[in-house]
Order: sequence, then C-alpha cells, then structure tokens
Amino acid sequence: MPPPDGDLHGDNLPEPHEARLIDRCRRGDREAFNELIERYQAKVYNLAYRLLGDADEAWDVSQEAFLRIWRGIQKFHGGSALTTWVYRIVHNLCLDEMKKKRRRPQIVEASETEDGTTEALLDRLPDHSEAPEGQYLSAEKAAAVRRAIARLKPHHRDVLVLYDLEGFSYNEIAEVLRTNVGTIKSRLNRARLQLARELEDEGELLGDL
Repeated sequence: MPPPDGDLHGDNLPEPHEARLIDRCRRGDREAFNELIERYQAKVYNLAYRLLGDADEAWDVSQEAFLRIWRGIQKFHGGSALTTWVYRIVHNLCLDEMKKKRRRPQIVEASETEDGTTEALLDRLPDHSEAPEGQYLSAEKAAAVRRAIARLKPHHRDVLVLYDLEGFSYNEIAEVLRTNVGTIKSRLNRARLQLARELEDEGELLGDL
C-alpha cells in the first residue's frame, strides 16, 4: 500500500481552531480527537512509511502514534506547533521500530536535482499504467531509489525527509531533533551530496532521471 497524499507539515489548522481542538481533546472530547485523527492520519502514515519503507509497519506505527497523542495531549502546552509535537512522536516510534528490527529505514521519493535540491523522484517517472513492462521498469527504478536513500546515515536521512519531503523549516527541524540550525544545514548538505553519489551508483537503472 503506497503512502497516501499529504505531508505532515502542510495543511495546518488555523491557530485559533487548532487551539480550540487541542483544548477539547484535553477535556476528553472524543469527537474532537476524531477530528484530529481525520486531519492527520494520512500525514502521519505517509511520514512513517517514508521512514520505515514498509506499509504494514507504517500502519502499526500510525495507530500507536495516535494512542500516544491521546494519552499525552494533556502535556502539550503549545510551546511548539502541533505538527512538530506529532512529528516527534512518529519519529521516535519509527526509531524504536528500526531498533527492534535491527535494520536501516527506507524512504521512497527523493533524488538530487541539478540545482542541488531534492524532489520526489517517483513523480518524475513516466506513466506506464497501461503497459505491464513499463510498470515493472518503474518499480525497479523506485527500488533503486529506495536502496540509495537507505544507505544514507540515519541523521542525514532524518533531515532530508523533514526539509525536502515534509517541508519543515530549519528552525522547526532544529526544534524537533533538538539541535541547532547550523547542524541541520550541514547535515542536509551532506545528505544531498551523499544521495547524489548513491544515485550515481544506481545510474544504469535510473537512466537520465
């Protein structure tokens, strides 16, 4: 099952609405929490899928994430954005899952562009939905990208996912990962360079993508 549309950072609630929703959740309002789930479930799953590369594991992490959000909403006092707090919960759960499996995570959609930015590689693949052989080739290219990104160091992968795929700012990422902006910028630059080198190793399969 591929990740659904939507990223964790985008499509935020207006601040007054978000504050009211959080307040209702704190009071044990199940209807309010159901609204929060509806707004965030695709984004949470998408993030978990990008970090873990496995649909079933991403689904399990998503379910556990909302349980922790419900149990911990009383401790959320608005010191950071709700999306930042939710991301930290999902990220920590994914780290726990990786440790249990003793494997490195995989994410799906990223490649190095000529201007040094990372974008969704799968969006650049041609549509061969009517051609079985085309579907096979697209799947092989997607697998090549996953292999390349899986070889990145975990702390490089985290920053790349947050900045290039989820759209967080440097300051937001520094807050989530509890480090400074200079470190975030350095990690992101190194992640992009390493990703470019890894994609070169997969060049025969990726062609001119």
